[in-house]
Amino acid sequence: MSTSPGNPARDVASALLTVVAGFLAMGVVAGLGLWAAGATDLPGGAGAFTAVLAAVVVMAAGGQVGLAGSAGDLAGTRAELTAMPLSVTLVGALVAGCCFLRPLRHHAVARGRALLSLAVPTVVLWLLALAGLSALARHDFPISVGGSQDTGSLGDLFNELLNAVNPTVGFRTDLGPTLFYGLLWILGVLVVALLVSRATPLPARLVRHHQAVRPAASAMLLLVLAYVAIGLVIGIVVAATKGHVAQTLAVLLLGLPNVSWLALGVGIGGSWQGRAEGPFGLPMPQILDDVLRGGNGGKDLSTVDLSALASYDSRAWWLLPVAAVLVLAAAFVAAVRSPAGTRLWQHALRLGIAFAVTMLVIVPLTLVEARFGLSVIGIGDLSSLGGEVLLRPDVWRTVGLALLWGLVAGPLGALLAHPVRCRGEVPVRGEDAGPPPRG
Repeated sequence: MSTSPGNPARDVASALLTVVAGFLAMGVVAGLGLWAAGATDLPGGAGAFTAVLAAVVVMAAGGQVGLAGSAGDLAGTRAELTAMPLSVTLVGALVAGCCFLRPLRHHAVARGRALLSLAVPTVVLWLLALAGLSALARHDFPISVGGSQDTGSLGDLFNELLNAVNPTVGFRTDLGPTLFYGLLWILGVLVVALLVSRATPLPARLVRHHQAVRPAASAMLLLVLAYVAIGLVIGIVVAATKGHVAQTLAVLLLGLPNVSWLALGVGIGGSWQGRAEGPFGLPMPQILDDVLRGGNGGKDLSTVDLSALASYDSRAWWLLPVAAVLVLAAAFVAAVRSPAGTRLWQHALRLGIAFAVTMLVIVPLTLVEARFGLSVIGIGDLSSLGGEVLLRPDVWRTVGLALLWGLVAGPLGALLAHPVRCRGEVPVRGEDAGPPPRG
């Protein structure tokens, strides 16, 4: 049976396959990550795990999950969490993108109306599924404040007061922002899938932009995936040689790109600002947590850049040559996939813009803001229950440096690719074309 776009029933079936496959993939990865993190032992049993799993998938798809606490009239709570589990996000985007492109294969040109007939039901069904998951992503957990060993102390009195009111902390999905950002997420996935695919046809009006955009776009996808692959190998080696297997697997399954893409940004000279105080922190790598706690014990903002990381571990300097090699490799791939007549300045401009746009997309996703505090009758936070982790990227500095790296790497990659041309390549506007064959 043909799966070509344009038939409404088949388009809806293809859209349903895309949505189911995308959310199923995210659910499997998130479930395994939560299992490795010990979420199956949360109070509340299977219901709590299901709610947390739904919340992680919602956040991975761009949704907004807010924390809320209750401690009666005697105490107040404050809680905030802003983060994306980018391992789950990446898997969902790759699966959804591949499924969306599947019906478009084996066609020279895709009509704009046929493309919309496939994209619209995909977006609608995606938002409906996201709304359904949002309804499941809500739960409350009791806070165990324990007891003080110093009987009769003020801290012991606080513990008794808090135990009397049964303090809780929970999470809820904010449906409006979730659907808005979820819409941006799925639209972004579909657009990026069309941009990076070399075999999927474009509408006739966009075909002339194919060679200008797709080689650099596909090279950038390979670059960010290469960083994730390297991070995965390092994580597996760490788990096998240094223990903490469950904790490492949890990070790999939930937040591997968060660390890998930060390494890419730092490697090209970018920076982040942040701090970590209290009992909370970033589980991997330890060097990052050390830098965040370095500013007056975590009370002041610390700069996370190449020199700051290297001051704790000199091996961080390897991020620079690794970035140079991989960005140059991406430039080489982009040049090999470009028409033979493309000029050096075009290679530079295209790769520079592509790299800058890529970092503009992925760097903000590495943002982490997590806070929790508990105060009694307004006289301050309990340090044993309060904490903060903050990691904010310097977006425009990193994007600007990515532009410069692309402008330099683009022509260098083209020079390296000059003797290695793809078969069947057609020069642009007859440039560098030889005489026509005889006979």
